[in-house]
Amino acid sequence: MFLTISTTGTPERPATDLGFLLHKHPDKAQTFSTSHGTAHVFYPEASAERCTAALLLEVDPVALVRRGKGKGRGGAPDSALAQYVNDRPYAASSLLAVALSSVFKSALRGVCAALPGRAEAPMPLRIEVPALPARGGAELVRKLFGPLGWTSVEVEPVALDEQFPEWGDSRYVQLVLEGELRLADALRQLYILLPVLDDAKHYWVAPDEVDKLLRAGEGWLAEHPEQKLITSRYLSRRWGLTRQAMERLELVRLAEADDLEVEAVDNAVDETTDTEEKPVPLAEQRRDAILHALRGAGASRVLDLGCGQGQLVQALLKDVSFTEIVGVDVSVRALTIAGRRLKLDQMGERQAARIKLLQGALTYTDKRLAGYDAAVLSEVIEHLDLPRLPALEYAVFGSARPQTVIVTTPNVEYNVRWETLPAGHVRHSDHRFEWTRAEFRAWAEAVAERDGYGVEFVPVGPDDPEVGPPTQMAVFTRTDKAGTEKEAKAA
Repeated sequence: MFLTISTTGTPERPATDLGFLLHKHPDKAQTFSTSHGTAHVFYPEASAERCTAALLLEVDPVALVRRGKGKGRGGAPDSALAQYVNDRPYAASSLLAVALSSVFKSALRGVCAALPGRAEAPMPLRIEVPALPARGGAELVRKLFGPLGWTSVEVEPVALDEQFPEWGDSRYVQLVLEGELRLADALRQLYILLPVLDDAKHYWVAPDEVDKLLRAGEGWLAEHPEQKLITSRYLSRRWGLTRQAMERLELVRLAEADDLEVEAVDNAVDETTDTEEKPVPLAEQRRDAILHALRGAGASRVLDLGCGQGQLVQALLKDVSFTEIVGVDVSVRALTIAGRRLKLDQMGERQAARIKLLQGALTYTDKRLAGYDAAVLSEVIEHLDLPRLPALEYAVFGSARPQTVIVTTPNVEYNVRWETLPAGHVRHSDHRFEWTRAEFRAWAEAVAERDGYGVEFVPVGPDDPEVGPPTQMAVFTRTDKAGTEKEAKAA
């Protein structure tokens, strides 16, 4: 993917000021890691009269397949023409928009400490995008960019094959924009309109996309004649989010018409009352799912294996139905922090009798862990090297053998929805592996069959129809018959 930004200058205002505004030095070629590849910024020309900055995004097609199975969000069937052969590495799309916002973050905000006056003033700009997907054709491109202050919007359709003109045009165009605009305004327009014209996104569209749209659309989107189309496509036709964005844009329009602040128009709600529904953190959703499963199993004596800093232990302690809670971790430092979190030194005698923190390695059998109703391994197994996993399996399922075992672990398929997670990276630097849903299911079913447990799978977090939930959870329940046989053999 490729685009260039050019400007002209005078001896008093040299064109190389573009380097200050973009925060990228014209004499250097710079490289940046993005979620799906590598972005390069360089200057093909840099003189006082004319300066051109180029952004080249090298998309890693293997990472694209692994992270998103080649699929964009929003039902775009051509996001993958085949598993490893597709148009994403070459055609401007949300991948390029994300790289643009990451590499030119300060320029998008219009921030330039070195030349604040230059950043706030319009400047002659020429922006070229050689390969732009355009669902709606050249006419839609003109409709979107035409009202935004550009003096020239040149759109040239790209033929399917120049050798066979009778085949007609592809859905790609070459775009050249010329005019005098603030650099920040031009970059914000591209950030929104590149994925709009492509009509697809490479990541999950979450509620915070509404805020991104309104920030980047400030000053131009509220009055744009194609506002509804832009909003709908940018939010991948998620109608609830689109309606929310349209309502907020209408408030902006009304405020601007009356020369008021938006807060002065939208004053029907008492600001001292917080009525906005805040997203629930994934860690909290995970704890709630574990607590629900433990209550469903009727557990009262619970092991938190790999308890870390004690967040789950703290949640268990709040429910009096859990009469004995044992947190186990190999890290003495983590247990010390957990003790401070739980305020063990200030805890009443009855409450303190319910809780115990033990230092121990989960890959070794431990007689202290036998006889409990349930054990939880929350975000633990992925921190082990795979060759050591059988030792943990035996220590928990073969030796301790609680009636219920709950295991949660990241779903690697969902990683594609984390926009800021670099391609091929796991969620935490200490993760030795992250499994797909099929891999986790195969492991859990094999453990259950070998050690005499049944197993059920529960999604934790938003269950994406394409890539599943961010966290996958298995609830193992010991079968009476298998348990009796195991104990008889042991005896």
